[in-house]
Amino acid sequence: MNKIFTRYLLVNFSKIILNTVLIFFALGIVLHLFEEIEFFKNLNLSLTLPFILTISFVPTIIIDLLPFIIFLGSMFFFLHLKSNKDLLSMKVFGYSNLKIALIVALFAFLFGCFILVAVNPLTSTLVKYYETEKAKYARDVDHLISVNKNGVWIKEINDSGYKIINAEKIENNILKNISIYSFDKNNKFVRRVESETAIIFNDPWKMKNTFIFDEKNNFKKISVKTYYFKTEKILDKINSLYKNLNTISFIDLIKNYKQLNEIGYSKKLLNEKIHKFISLPFFLFLMVILSSVFTIGTLNHKQNYYYIILSILISVVIYYFKDLSFALGQTGKISLILSVWMPIIAVGLFCSIGVIQINEK
Repeated sequence: MNKIFTRYLLVNFSKIILNTVLIFFALGIVLHLFEEIEFFKNLNLSLTLPFILTISFVPTIIIDLLPFIIFLGSMFFFLHLKSNKDLLSMKVFGYSNLKIALIVALFAFLFGCFILVAVNPLTSTLVKYYETEKAKYARDVDHLISVNKNGVWIKEINDSGYKIINAEKIENNILKNISIYSFDKNNKFVRRVESETAIIFNDPWKMKNTFIFDEKNNFKKISVKTYYFKTEKILDKINSLYKNLNTISFIDLIKNYKQLNEIGYSKKLLNEKIHKFISLPFFLFLMVILSSVFTIGTLNHKQNYYYIILSILISVVIYYFKDLSFALGQTGKISLILSVWMPIIAVGLFCSIGVIQINEK
């Protein structure tokens, strides 16, 4: 009998969560599609590309909102149990409020683990595709930046031609072992600059121990102790790239942690992202417990609308508290790792008090 009730709980909970995810997915497509259409409005393209890009990007949004989706879905699930009097029937067969909540919460925890291992690699690939394809049509394409196992690659386009910049890695706004290849408008190679380091904090860049191979000098090697290389807003582009870790999955982040750090990703950002991933299953677990605290403790059906409104308000409060916590971490008020776990700790403390109350009813 216990297995039947457990299967009944998990199957119905899965259906409600799936429906909630689909609703959010549909809303995400509608809202983001308008943004993509606005981006491509001056290009002679069909709606196919904006739609494909939207489909590629929305899953990442869904994962970011997953704790709140689970919370809302859990609220509806527990309200459904109450309205069908299934909750009362389970109590007759020895299922306490706490046991019911824990069964569903543990399932949500395992669901979060499944998201990290199986779904996140797919969404990170989709985001990478989204950014790559959209960059081809971007109006601001004078700076293209990529990071791979061969280091940092930058392409800068200007009125005289374009430059390709390659560096082994970046450390504290300093590019290491940098090479700059210059081409004119006709794709003719005109100059190569090699340097041990390039300080890119200011413009122009300050390069030390530099060798220049110029067409004007028949590509003879010229040694320069200090060389200044003028560029435009590349540092902002690089910083933006290194802060965006959505293109790297949880598994790749763990496997390639050392390599990512060597090519320029700071340990603080990498550790913050890892903790965000690890905290997801725990966040889902607590959001189910939180929803049970507000719904499962009473059999009064007249308060359903009150619970629905309350769930929306709580979601908003937690969402902004989470943003506030991240902001405190990024500004150095608290550690980045603490900023990730602080909302979860706060929800956990509240749930620990609420669980005692619902177990007594």
